[in-house]
Amino acid sequence: MKNSSGILMRILGGALLLIALFYFVIGPIMRSQTKKHSPEQTITYTQGNLHVDVFYCSPAKKGREIFGGLVPYGEVWRTGANEATTIETDEDLKIGGQTLPAGKYSLWTIPNEDKWTVIFNSKMYGWGVKFLNAKASRDPNYDVVVTEVPISKSLTAMEQFTISFAEDGPNTLVMILAWDNVVVPVKMNH
Repeated sequence: MKNSSGILMRILGGALLLIALFYFVIGPIMRSQTKKHSPEQTITYTQGNLHVDVFYCSPAKKGREIFGGLVPYGEVWRTGANEATTIETDEDLKIGGQTLPAGKYSLWTIPNEDKWTVIFNSKMYGWGVKFLNAKASRDPNYDVVVTEVPISKSLTAMEQFTISFAEDGPNTLVMILAWDNVVVPVKMNH
């Protein structure tokens, strides 16, 4: 009996050591390496009292087929690389006829050939995909706004995934998601 409990304690101690090693050493190294290829970006839009911040990681095309290839059609995408993309607004926004209350949200999309589903989710996620199966870590129970947006095609391919803002008349803001030859304009009224 004494021998088996000692072996069990050594196995448990070894497992805890491996978990700590991954969490504190290997995990940070892996994250820093992926950020070299998909650098962090923060964009800010300010108009009057409205202030919107977006944080995302910007992957590169590198000659790959992006939509329908690297990013499959019909599946939830973290809308960038590494951590889940986040958007924070200090005023309520109207998106697709729905209200996105002031606050911070993770941003998810479901790309398709002619339109994308754009999802604002109230939960924050440490990483954009699950470790074991590389599927998006979004929990749909926390979706606040889900809307469909028709896409546009660009004449030139964008090497880096980008998010930007443009104005479209008074009190209308457009968040533009662009990569490869796909442009997704998400209208927001404030």
